[in-house]
Amino acid sequence: MADKMPDSFPDPPRLPPVPQRRRPANGLLRMLRTIVALILREIATTHGRSFGGYLWALADPVLGIALLTLIFQGVMGRSSPPLGSNFPLFYATGYIVFQMYNDLAGKIAASLRYSRPLLAYPAVTLVDALLARWILNTMLHVAVFTLVVAGIAAGFGLALVMDAAVVVQALALTALLGLGVGTMNCFLTMRFPVWERAWSILSRPLFLMSGVFFTYDVMPRAAQELLWWNPVLHLVGLMRRGVYGIYPADYVSTGYVAALSLGLLLLGLLLLRGRYRDLLEL
Repeated sequence: MADKMPDSFPDPPRLPPVPQRRRPANGLLRMLRTIVALILREIATTHGRSFGGYLWALADPVLGIALLTLIFQGVMGRSSPPLGSNFPLFYATGYIVFQMYNDLAGKIAASLRYSRPLLAYPAVTLVDALLARWILNTMLHVAVFTLVVAGIAAGFGLALVMDAAVVVQALALTALLGLGVGTMNCFLTMRFPVWERAWSILSRPLFLMSGVFFTYDVMPRAAQELLWWNPVLHLVGLMRRGVYGIYPADYVSTGYVAALSLGLLLLGLLLLRGRYRDLLEL
């Protein structure tokens, strides 16, 4: 008789699981890793070659403030600044804010060209390149502001009663404006190379119109109506409100600065999205 077929067969041996490559938990973690890598790269290539790079970042505003103090107090013989009693502090609250905005806008505008070799890799995106430069240079300017103001207060024996929340708000809005203007200019300079030279010429009067060495309140009515549209003037006034405490700066509109900054940022990102790699080929 033929053997009967068994009712069931034994289960086949289980194979060990194939080890899989660990992936980041989500896209945010990948983005953070890329941004940190880009920041470290810029530190190494721009500031890390010598200590002089960091020293100049501090020396630039110090020399600018000293020059303004020499001109208006020494040469022109003014007995007191337009606000408070200390010339260096008054000019520091204007000069550093303007320099922070101007430097951030310029660095962000050049982000694509600076990161051109890395943007060839799919892992590096436009937003990564923009945020890396923005975060690093914002931290640098905040550190410079803190050191300069603390140095002036210690050197002249000033007892400052600052509103820290307003000072932080002024720094944050300055960084946001630099990001917005820089992102928009990033597209314009890549799409129209002549725009870089045109913007350099058009923005030169901004230093004279931003309240670095005057206050908005003392200007004629006609001048006030024109100057009010300058967002940097609002940032300087907001900073002085925070540093001095007694300065109301009623003309300041944080909503205007925030709306303008976010509008330029979103428009710049929309224009760059999907076409920035093509612009790099121009």
